[in-house]
Amino acid sequence: MTGIDDNSSLLVRRFDIKRIRDGRPERIVDTVATEEPLDIRVSYWFKDVTHTQSLALTMRTPGHDRELAAGLLLSEGVIRGAEDLVDLRVLGAEPSNEIVAELARDVDLDAWKLQRNTVVNSSCGVCGKRSREAIAWPDYGAANSDALIAEASLIDQLPSLLAEQQKAFSKTGGLHAAALVNPQGGIEQVFEDIGRHNALDKLVGSCLLQGRLPLRDRILFLSSRSSFELVQKTVMAGGVMLVTVGAPSSLAIETAREFGVTLIGFARERRFNIYSGDWRVKL
Repeated sequence: MTGIDDNSSLLVRRFDIKRIRDGRPERIVDTVATEEPLDIRVSYWFKDVTHTQSLALTMRTPGHDRELAAGLLLSEGVIRGAEDLVDLRVLGAEPSNEIVAELARDVDLDAWKLQRNTVVNSSCGVCGKRSREAIAWPDYGAANSDALIAEASLIDQLPSLLAEQQKAFSKTGGLHAAALVNPQGGIEQVFEDIGRHNALDKLVGSCLLQGRLPLRDRILFLSSRSSFELVQKTVMAGGVMLVTVGAPSSLAIETAREFGVTLIGFARERRFNIYSGDWRVKL
């Protein structure tokens, strides 16, 4: 299992605070989730000249920034695969809050920018796009394949399986997690971040850089609610099953149904709701 970085100096910070319990004050050291900005820049070719510009500014928990950048570029449709990435360079000494993604020469960034109103903000996702139809969905083939069938008993176990891997969450209570789970119940990768979008981008980016896409035979499990952006990222990674502990939005359900993704919500306390693709869940 990979993903979680046990470097607490990156994931968490400690503060001397005053806590009130039963009306009585006490001084304690509280552990909280780290939040810092990451400027993701892209270096690309236009008319035989290389250009560099800032593409995204996201508030994230430091760590696995290369994976975060790669996942965001894929989920936003800037790149279609690992072959579109020449390099991912952290600027300055690590840990750093700046990273440059060098794109392959044939990546048409200007055409991509025409589909957007603003630079990427990973906390809002689709807000910068003109419409859902403007999203460049990948050509992984039919998403409604039956390569993945999950036992209902496994869905029941997902929260407890993930809790065992959430090292930083257990200290802070303030981090989301995204996990890659195989049909046998093995958690293969876990990434934590203060933002649920970032956690999934780190997971998808890791799989992209490892050459593991599409994710047709794996479950994506998140300790959050399900929004349109999370379904979008699932589809862009070739995923076919997204499970969350929280509620889905209406657009998340509609998008999952349109693209043949199994969407499961409220997966906690040994119960869950199937909103799309129930044929992949064996009861």
